[in-house]
Amino acid sequence: MDKLLGGQIGLEDFIFAHIKGPKKEVDVLKSEDSLGLTITDNGTGYAFIKRIKEGSLVDQIKAICVGDHIESINGKNVVGCRHYEVAKILKGLEKDQAFKLTLIEPMKAFEMIEPRLKSGTLSEAKISKGRETIRLRSKGPATVEEVPSEIEEKAIKKVDDLLEIYMGIRDSELAATMVEAGKGKNNPDEFAVALDETLGDFAFPDEFVFDVWEAIGDAKQEQF
Repeated sequence: MDKLLGGQIGLEDFIFAHIKGPKKEVDVLKSEDSLGLTITDNGTGYAFIKRIKEGSLVDQIKAICVGDHIESINGKNVVGCRHYEVAKILKGLEKDQAFKLTLIEPMKAFEMIEPRLKSGTLSEAKISKGRETIRLRSKGPATVEEVPSEIEEKAIKKVDDLLEIYMGIRDSELAATMVEAGKGKNNPDEFAVALDETLGDFAFPDEFVFDVWEAIGDAKQEQF
């Protein structure tokens, strides 16, 4: 809160409170391996649609929107699951089969707020140069952390690309978790152990783990 009040988080970095809106059920035919979804969660058991890839399968279904909370998949309640657990369920659905999503729309109110004028009391530097982000966890308090470095951002992008190849779902939050697990590791074996400790439920194949390790290393080498 001190960092918020001190202007170290820019006014452009909106913090949204997800207030439940109407519930909706959507039938989806999984005609492609990739749905085109990026999923995140709030650290307390609620998974949300963070991004929809333009031109993807889900992009053609206008009833599914960014910000929707995923309540259940084919009647299976996923409240309490982390975003990567929800991604794993969606990836495991059979191709060319229909499935049902139960979604809850968020209440929308920010459209009524006009952009802040540049003549405001805070300096432009404080408004546009915030480099912090708030991270919510299932255990422990929320913390304000530095956003990923340029090297980490490139690594996250490479790992996210691999997630789409192997799992059919883009998930930058999961990619960031995997890059974080690779910090301080000296070889693929140490990295594999760290992944098992952090994301053991996913049971990533050895080939995927090795490719992720190489992607993180490639991102670091590009800086030199």
